[in-house]
Amino acid sequence: MTEKALRLGTRRSKLAMAQSGQVADAVSQVTGRPVELVEITTYGDVSREHLAQIGGAGVFVAALREALLRGEVDFAVHSLKDLPTAQHEGLVVAAIPEREDPRDVVVARDARKLTDLPRGARIGTGAPRRMAQLNAYARTHGMEIETVPIRGNVDTRIGYVRSGELDAVVLAAAGMNRVGRIDEVTDFLSVDTVLPAPGQGALAIECPADNADLIAALAELDDPFTRAAVTAERSLLAALEAGCSAPVGALADLLADGQTVKEMRLRGVVGTTDGSTLVQLSTTGPVPETHEAAMALGRELATEMLAQGAAGLMGERAH
Repeated sequence: MTEKALRLGTRRSKLAMAQSGQVADAVSQVTGRPVELVEITTYGDVSREHLAQIGGAGVFVAALREALLRGEVDFAVHSLKDLPTAQHEGLVVAAIPEREDPRDVVVARDARKLTDLPRGARIGTGAPRRMAQLNAYARTHGMEIETVPIRGNVDTRIGYVRSGELDAVVLAAAGMNRVGRIDEVTDFLSVDTVLPAPGQGALAIECPADNADLIAALAELDDPFTRAAVTAERSLLAALEAGCSAPVGALADLLADGQTVKEMRLRGVVGTTDGSTLVQLSTTGPVPETHEAAMALGRELATEMLAQGAAGLMGERAH
């Protein structure tokens, strides 16, 4: 008798389908069961409103979580950066697989890099975090740019460049990789230029908290280093009381001495979207061995950032 297929809830977008397909293959390998994708349409997929106005990326997550709680699907895959920082009652993040490239990338016309863009270049992005850091970078490097708020899928965003409406767009490297379009990237932005969103490049596999067998099976896909890093990043975000719409960047990376991983460094940034004020700090400590230790690392850095004036910048919500 063939085992019943596991149902994986996914959004319909090309990117969501691509990343869910990759997870489905991995889950099938560890469980020995077939996995079928169940497409769930969310309000965020059909609405043309600015994402910040309809509740940020949380609208995508909510629909998947409702399907999980109603038992329509067995597990769901989220882009971790879209997940609210608060734990959801009744659900558990059973696995955070190894993270993809966390960087942001530029797709510009004429294969230009950020530093080669013409004076007054129009750069599209939906993220206040990217706007704040790009504008700050431009100010300190004598560049003149205009950041233009956009939304839509990868095709739509790159379309603005191809049509000449924008000079460049900024996207996540991980998403470009997952949809097989990394060769269209004209510049990889160093994390020293633009810190990514907390959890960027990582996926979260979520399932009901009462399904012990599935939780145990999915746990095989968990990467402890990625989990520690993104936990610290998201703890920083939560401690800054930043919604998805706030211009916060964070990245935890491992500092190795030869083959031995010695420490984890956590960097955070928050700024006004026009880039006139940025608070950017980092802290380094032993690699967190527990969830609590990773949470503490994020909280400590947030406390320092708040002391340096980050609180005053958090009010700058995306309008």
